[in-house]
Amino acid sequence: MATYTELRTLINDGTLKDKVSIALLIASEAIRVEDAGTANHANRLKWAKKVLQDPDGNADDVLRSLLAQNASASVATITGASDATIQTAVNNSVNTFADGS
Repeated sequence: MATYTELRTLINDGTLKDKVSIALLIASEAIRVEDAGTANHANRLKWAKKVLQDPDGNADDVLRSLLAQNASASVATITGASDATIQTAVNNSVNTFADGS
């Protein structure tokens, strides 16, 4: 289990943040081409546009959320997560952030 100090350190981990930033861009593109009938589509499109304008700023918010969700994991597990695992976690978090604001 990661300690609070370790989680704070991970928030500033450039490699992890870069992975989340790239995953956000990929999620944004998937949203851009998804069917208009997808649940929450309008808000998802607004979110995707916001991500494309500032992927690094949005990566900070999403990374914090992902770290909170995985606080029971070890630092080695978090930092060793595959690109596919990170992408899945980001994809699963989209509707949390796509709230229309």
